[in-house]
Amino acid sequence: MMTLPANIQKFEIILGSGSPRRKFLISELGWDFKVIVKDVEENFDPSLKREEIPLYLATLKANAFKQDLKENTLVITADTVVWINDKVLNKPASFEEATTMLRMLSGNTHEVITGVCLLTKHQQKCFHVVTTVKFKKLSDDEIEYYITNHKPYDKAGAYGAQEWIGYVGVERIEGSYFNVMGLPVKELYEEVERL
Repeated sequence: MMTLPANIQKFEIILGSGSPRRKFLISELGWDFKVIVKDVEENFDPSLKREEIPLYLATLKANAFKQDLKENTLVITADTVVWINDKVLNKPASFEEATTMLRMLSGNTHEVITGVCLLTKHQQKCFHVVTTVKFKKLSDDEIEYYITNHKPYDKAGAYGAQEWIGYVGVERIEGSYFNVMGLPVKELYEEVERL
């Protein structure tokens, strides 16, 4: 029977994220893991820019596990932001905020940046992946339809590329598509193999 690389099998993997998309993507790698979410205030210094933000937040989430690490535990945490015009778009708090974000993305190119942190008892390793996404010009009706029907309040930049808005609105993606979903799985797999 074929098995996964030995380096991955040696870990008891914890995904420190409540994101259903991250859970789905890691399960598609064939890894055994459990989900444990620690309550962390996701605040960051406004002077942080671009990849500094998700790297800081992913590290913050990982550090919440430092007390309870066993010898063979691997904790994976991540944070994704949308970066456009030198400004970060996090998760929208309201219909109005989601509308503002999607209008900003409409007809423009933005970056989706995910910071990932790997934590074991003896080391901490963080990395980030950037994907460039170009949206067509979205009509107000399209924006309203998407927000009303898909309620993207748990998504950075108020959209999920794997949902309706991605099907009709995304013109071009340069880089990892899965990174836009919230986890750069190829890069994650390679980094875990190297631990």
